[in-house]
Amino acid sequence: MPGTKSYRYVVVDVFSTDPLAGNPLAVFPDAAEIDETTMQKIARELNLAETVFLLPATHKDCAARVRIFTPTKEMAFAGHPTVGAAFVLLQENIVPRDSSNFILEERVGPVPLRIEAGRRPLIWLRMPPVREEKFYDSSLCARVLGLETQDLLPMSPQLLSAGNPTVVVAAKDKAAVDRAWLDSAGLKTLKGAENEPFCVFLFALTPDGVYSRMFAPEYGIPEDPASGSCMGPLAVYMMRNDLIPNAADTRFVNEQGTKMGRRSLLRVEVRGKGAADGIFVGGHVTPIVEAVMTLGSR
Repeated sequence: MPGTKSYRYVVVDVFSTDPLAGNPLAVFPDAAEIDETTMQKIARELNLAETVFLLPATHKDCAARVRIFTPTKEMAFAGHPTVGAAFVLLQENIVPRDSSNFILEERVGPVPLRIEAGRRPLIWLRMPPVREEKFYDSSLCARVLGLETQDLLPMSPQLLSAGNPTVVVAAKDKAAVDRAWLDSAGLKTLKGAENEPFCVFLFALTPDGVYSRMFAPEYGIPEDPASGSCMGPLAVYMMRNDLIPNAADTRFVNEQGTKMGRRSLLRVEVRGKGAADGIFVGGHVTPIVEAVMTLGSR
């Protein structure tokens, strides 16, 4: 039809082996003809936590260039879009399906991935370096999250970033995590003079690792079912506060999204003492939708 353009896309559920769980992601496998303004409008139209657009890489050692948009802004890096994009590249055979590793080009820089083969591949990404920043008053963080100070562990919340600034807060138990809520007014109280948007990641220890929730209203995401980009900051925070061993090859699981009815399981691997050899985040992906978006006058 004259004046129209059609773009194929898929929707996958990331960090879950069950359909309609995990964190949904829209991926446009061939986005070379979509301009940046339209990318943002598409992300707002689909209204998922993130939408990914795959383009030819500009660096010869990268398999593809990945652009990631929330409904309100473009992201330099995000975990579940990276894992979901890798899955789609393998499914579409843009990257050979038997590949054991490859690199994606993102605004934060090159992001290495490795693939554990199986009926359903386990996809791991290496986190960008984690930057440690300011600490926050526990009582302020508790109040902003609708909790009491005694609901938190006796350690200061901290702002850390592996591409997306994240305030990491440790709760005493899963019940406190589930009681929490964060609105825009509360976030402004916590931010103070901070200009850069950040998210708030609240967690409690479990026998397998942690149980968590993440709030990011400034990114257009009131609550995120699975936050891969927070796993590096989480791992560093846990090591600094002796919540996991600061030793070689530590693994744990983050359960997130359960309160939202979208249970996600994010596997975290810390290699080398003090994460000297890197922090890795892994998960499974479940495809659920194939669709075509048609834009233009009819």
